[in-house]
Amino acid sequence: MIHAVQTFGLILVQLLVLFSLISVLVALVNRRFGPDRIQSWMADGRLPGPVKGLLLGAITPFCSCSTLPVLAGMLKSGVAFRTSMTFLISSPLLDPIIVAGVVLLFGWRIALVYTVVTAAWSLLAPLVWERLGMASQLKRVKVVGDDSTPRPWAGLRNEIRPALGEAWADLRPLLVPMVLGVSVGAFIYGFVSQDQLAAVAGDDKPWAVPLAAVLGVPLYVRIETMLPIGLALSSAGMGLGAVFALMIGGAGASIPEISMLTALFKPRLVVTFVVTVIGTAIAAGYLIPLIA
Repeated sequence: MIHAVQTFGLILVQLLVLFSLISVLVALVNRRFGPDRIQSWMADGRLPGPVKGLLLGAITPFCSCSTLPVLAGMLKSGVAFRTSMTFLISSPLLDPIIVAGVVLLFGWRIALVYTVVTAAWSLLAPLVWERLGMASQLKRVKVVGDDSTPRPWAGLRNEIRPALGEAWADLRPLLVPMVLGVSVGAFIYGFVSQDQLAAVAGDDKPWAVPLAAVLGVPLYVRIETMLPIGLALSSAGMGLGAVFALMIGGAGASIPEISMLTALFKPRLVVTFVVTVIGTAIAAGYLIPLIA
């Protein structure tokens, strides 16, 4: 057990340092360009809108619920349906903190496969939705905007201090879940029998991946919290595919997010979104062990 505490204590320190650095970088990008300018950039230009939605999702460290105000603003400002939906799917799964955390804990090859699979699904799913006429399943969006005027960029030296404050504001809510996740991971690593876990959710169990994907949805945990737990589950004998299916299902579609989506989506589109996230989790769960 002492070895487990030492191992996951080191992981906690590494995650905190990594998340802090990336949070500061993201805060600087947001302060430099601002949400209004980013949304305007997404509405036009040579780069395809869905690719822009994917890129925006990849630089915004939002959980599944935090994406909804941004999504509402995008729909209100006329951003195309496919672009907005690509952002919705990709944002909680592809932000740089998550990708860097997967590299740190599971290696660059697994991180590369994870990124490619989730990015491809984020781009293809909204295309299918559009072909199925899901754009008609949006409700009228009414957003109460922020009347504050954008702050001019004051130069890197002057922006570092407020960026550190914003990064701390983003990181502070993660501290307790992160410590909890590492603690649970240490417990699993120290006490759960590898044979027992492998018997239920090992690589040779065909039901493990889809079951994990479905069970992830009601968990409502940020994927940052699940990373150390996933590492412990994998070390204890759970199949790597089931681990990632659980993480993606939990991060991509939570019960609170589904509830809030009913304010923006009609029931048919809500169901389609949930099925898509579970499908993404299952696809990644089967592909990651095969390719990585």
